[in-house]
Amino acid sequence: MTTHVIQRSTAETTLMRQFELGKLSSSPRRADAFGRFTQRGLPTRRVESWHYTDLRAAMRDAAPLAPAPNSGAIEGAHKILGDRKRIAAWRIVLVDGRLIAELCDQLPPGVSFSREEPTPVDVDDPMVALNEAMSVEAHVLTVADDARIEGPIEVTHIATAKDACSLYSRVAILLGVGASAAFIESYLGAGPDVQRNSSTILTLAEGARAKHVVLVEDDAELHVESQIGQLAAGAELNAFALVAGGALTRRQLFYKLIGREAKVILGGLTLLDGARRADTTLQVVHAAEAGTSREYYRAIVDDEAVGTFQGKVIVENTAQKTDGAMKAQAILLSPRAQMNVKPELEIFADDVVCGHGATVGSLDPEQLFYMMARSLERDEAESMLLEAFGEEAIGRIEDDVLAKALREPFRAWLARERATRVGKGEIVPRESAS
Repeated sequence: MTTHVIQRSTAETTLMRQFELGKLSSSPRRADAFGRFTQRGLPTRRVESWHYTDLRAAMRDAAPLAPAPNSGAIEGAHKILGDRKRIAAWRIVLVDGRLIAELCDQLPPGVSFSREEPTPVDVDDPMVALNEAMSVEAHVLTVADDARIEGPIEVTHIATAKDACSLYSRVAILLGVGASAAFIESYLGAGPDVQRNSSTILTLAEGARAKHVVLVEDDAELHVESQIGQLAAGAELNAFALVAGGALTRRQLFYKLIGREAKVILGGLTLLDGARRADTTLQVVHAAEAGTSREYYRAIVDDEAVGTFQGKVIVENTAQKTDGAMKAQAILLSPRAQMNVKPELEIFADDVVCGHGATVGSLDPEQLFYMMARSLERDEAESMLLEAFGEEAIGRIEDDVLAKALREPFRAWLARERATRVGKGEIVPRESAS
């Protein structure tokens, strides 16, 4: 009889040691979650949903767990907030994965925020299980039945560590029957030695309405973000993400429409340059009749960066009258840039309207010629086309405040990108040409 020996990577061995030393195993729920992680280990190319992001190879070791924030860390977080233009009516602040009450606002009537044990989710993914096991704090943001919250609520994730560290955060957002609210999750402060694993669980009761925006702007070495959602009958969610930072970013979304006439709209804009990599992978399951789903993602990729979009829509045999559409588009600004696109449909019902499409290419030379023939320099024409490409994606959030929060970092990235290309001599601005 032969014994199968599991070969652990250095990072997996470190994670096992951190879990034991952190005394997290005393919680049966956390121990069960970590057991699910160790059974699978860090995902590799052999896992279909991780085919383009071999995390086991990319993650050579797990960085030390971030300590609880001290006064210096809290002061650093306060400075980050002070240097940033406020974009939400109310703000909740997590510093290195922990709630800092003194930096938070008092929430409006009908909204509460509390600390609870991590809630298990029905998602078979090792990084989701690792987050459930390793998040020192788990929080729940609740909007009461029929509450109508005017103005967005921001959950700000701030990293303050100067050295290499691992950050884990977990937030559940629960909307009661007939409730409506908007949310922004922003990730700030992480440097190139930070490894982040974040989970957001969105649960919408009957007739609830929510908008949710994510901003990834900092420079984490690794940003793994899992978004898990469940929509009851008549619930509607419009969610969008702007990814403009991180050396390796993986956003994975798992949504299930369990009630009749539920609707989910998912979108995103990914901005890549240098040697950065970004992966958006999503799965939407229609499990009830007359559900609607829309997925619309765009990417701008330059230099030697690599983008990935994988989308799968599953229509179960009970989900007749489903209406689903998915589209992914990317513009490559460099012959070395890469974009992987893999849309999929799995349909087990016979009365549905579903479709998907994808395009990858460079800027349209005819459009460039048309604009340059009307006295625009090439760099100006390119900038206008790129801005229009991104603006069309951002506009789908259908909320002026949220759209403004997205446009500002998008335009800042475009300005930096143009300046970099000018510095490389790839484009010549008007004043230099004259």
